[in-house]
Amino acid sequence: MENARPSFSIIIPTYERFKELDACLDSITNIEYPEDKFEVIVVDDGSTNSPEDVVKAYQTRIDVKLIIQEHAGPAAARNRGAREATGKFLAFTDDDCKPSRDWLGKLADRFTQDEDCLVAGRTANALPDNPYSTASQLIVDYLHAYNNNKGSRFLTSNNMALSRERFWEAGGFDTSFPLAAGEDREFCDRCLYNGFRTVYDPDVIVNHAHPLTFGKFLRQHFNYGIGAFNFHEIRARRSRQKMRIEPFSFYVNLILYPRKARNKQKLKLSVLMFLSQVANAWGYFRKRSAELIRNKQDNRKGSRLH
Repeated sequence: MENARPSFSIIIPTYERFKELDACLDSITNIEYPEDKFEVIVVDDGSTNSPEDVVKAYQTRIDVKLIIQEHAGPAAARNRGAREATGKFLAFTDDDCKPSRDWLGKLADRFTQDEDCLVAGRTANALPDNPYSTASQLIVDYLHAYNNNKGSRFLTSNNMALSRERFWEAGGFDTSFPLAAGEDREFCDRCLYNGFRTVYDPDVIVNHAHPLTFGKFLRQHFNYGIGAFNFHEIRARRSRQKMRIEPFSFYVNLILYPRKARNKQKLKLSVLMFLSQVANAWGYFRKRSAELIRNKQDNRKGSRLH
């Protein structure tokens, strides 16, 4: 029965986070899955120093290798890892995540039912005492609830898997996204556009340990705003429709979402949810303004040439 289990390539992009990468790899050594049925590919995205020593410490415990590339962003790093992969299925996670012991087993069960689907699981906040990390995770939880109640339309790349064949058939991650912001959303939307089946399985769990300060929290959501603009622009071109944003009720319900959380700091979390959307809007319209200026400059250059 064990020999019948499908093979996986776990792909982890990393950048300047050696401590987090070490914890991630340590958790992978505890995964309950046949050792000869998975490999781990760490792609360093141009860190100042190489994480070679971190990776080497685990090479006697799991099949893990390190690839180093020039800094190009997580989308490019994931694609590079996928090119080096030998497993039938690609399982993506991030360096600040710790997959659960049954992570690959749960994914394998899903692919036994339908090997052509894209599967994403639930990300659990591993830092419940950090209000900024908690608020950030609550936003992801809200987006899952909002987008996945009528089919799976919002899947995150820190807990995502699909067959290697399907990944390249979809075209891989869009490397025009330089940040960890929106590239997974665009990939999921593109898969749906191409008729792929997407599945959200909350029993497929990774624990996310991303320590945030107030400043880092605002920067994160500012970057998400930039990514959101890129995503909406690409989707509008693909579907030949106007760019659109969510209705006002979406934002009201998001800000009120912490009321459902089992947390004593519900008011503070709601305030942080509100501020996250301010930062998000700032990033979105900052990117939009930059694109309008660039387009005007390109039009002027074109007029001069004619």
